[in-house]
Amino acid sequence: MIFDPVYLLVIGIGMGLSFYASSITKGRFRKYSKFTTRSRLTGADIARNILQDNNINDVSIERVPGELSDHYDPRTKTLRLSQSVHDSNSMAAFGVAAHEVGHAIQHAKSYTLLSFRSAWVPVANLGGGLSMIVIMLAFFLGGVQTATGASLSWLGVLLFGCTTLFTLITLPVEFDASSRAIACLQKGGYVTEKELDGARKVLNAAAMTYVAAFVTSLLTLLYWAFRLGLLGGRRN
Repeated sequence: MIFDPVYLLVIGIGMGLSFYASSITKGRFRKYSKFTTRSRLTGADIARNILQDNNINDVSIERVPGELSDHYDPRTKTLRLSQSVHDSNSMAAFGVAAHEVGHAIQHAKSYTLLSFRSAWVPVANLGGGLSMIVIMLAFFLGGVQTATGASLSWLGVLLFGCTTLFTLITLPVEFDASSRAIACLQKGGYVTEKELDGARKVLNAAAMTYVAAFVTSLLTLLYWAFRLGLLGGRRN
């Protein structure tokens, strides 16, 4: 099975997309980290100002280690910014910090898709952890050619589908956060048009990583459905 050319193709496409998206994101972040903004504010300053602009006063900001480890935790209402964003006054830092604040704004406004994604996390983790075990059992039991195999095939694909659905829902959540970030930077007058363009390019590159994750998950889901005989007849 690991030498199945279709499987190798799926894995190859997934790895290629992920590597490309990651390389573009890191490349643009490093490129625009070299450009200092006119205001000289840091990423933490920008995050704090945008939160105030949106009357959000219950979100704390923390510095965390790592590169591009920035994220918003809705459980504790904490904005965690990596040092290269928290302490930097670059175009890249502005874009990333504003993006994470975008998630805080989504949370404050009860953005439906963010709420759904947060609630779906344990389901996606459970599905991702169990799906391959169930799929392997279904495969060795003959897939759709046996009653037990067919039941396990559907169960395994549905479990894996929980992860795929999570990557799908993540797309509009991330795109919306970036849109809010650009609008807030522009409305607050924190950047020039050139600086805004740099921040936008960093966020556009970062969005590619989420697209790559969804495409990879979807292709893998379709592969297993095909391999187990749920699509196109018996293949095992």
